[in-house]
Amino acid sequence: MRTGLIAQKIGMTRLFAEDGRHVPVTVLKVDNCQVVARKTLERDGYYGLQLGVGSAKSKNVSKPERGHFAKAKVEPKNRLGEFRVAEDALVEVGTEIKPSHFVSGQKVDVVGTSIGKGFAGAMKRHNFGGLEASHGVSISHRSHGSTGNSQDPGRVFKGKKMAGHLGDRRVTVQNLEIFSTDDDEGLILIRGAVPGSKGGFVLISDAVKKLRPEDAPYPAGFGAVLASEEPAVEGTPTEDVPNEESSTEVAPADEVPAADEDADKKD
Repeated sequence: MRTGLIAQKIGMTRLFAEDGRHVPVTVLKVDNCQVVARKTLERDGYYGLQLGVGSAKSKNVSKPERGHFAKAKVEPKNRLGEFRVAEDALVEVGTEIKPSHFVSGQKVDVVGTSIGKGFAGAMKRHNFGGLEASHGVSISHRSHGSTGNSQDPGRVFKGKKMAGHLGDRRVTVQNLEIFSTDDDEGLILIRGAVPGSKGGFVLISDAVKKLRPEDAPYPAGFGAVLASEEPAVEGTPTEDVPNEESSTEVAPADEVPAADEDADKKD
């Protein structure tokens, strides 16, 4: 089990397959998705990776979050997400994961927040058929009808399908297909619709009900690593630093007798 990705929904468009078929796709933007923290079995009780995407201004980030990002040596992120991974799928903190983490034709699961539609009636919310258009029905054609029962138990059971708030909840759509990816532009194109509104963030991971393609990179589709993660080079190369013993200048042989002659004259 490997990590997923955090992406932002840009919108929908259409592309054409090789055989000329019209394919509707959802465009997702992966903006500098980096590993912010690692979860280990010894410290956290499970293996996982915390990813961050986008960028945020320091003034809009709380002090604890600033310390969290500073520890990871990454810039403040706009959105964080976590994925469970296998022990051998842990990635170093600061590593950037590219859209090529997924391959064309792969099945993925997408988690997002559905579009909120406010208060809705039973017909729109639960696909009720409504009441009859005649036979004494007046005004209440779109009502949900009776919700109770007799004196015993004399109440409405919890979970009864009635009018209420629709949308704005966590939704998982399984077995969506990756149409293509673009590392240069940071784009993932998914066939069909993805939950959420434009500008919303979604979590993309390998489908749990389908096998991962063999050509999918494991443990992840690596990109660049932050320069701050590389070990700093202290001092200068050894060949540029003169050795104390080798730096001792030896006088030429023809100058040595001249020094001795001067010493004899003084004596």
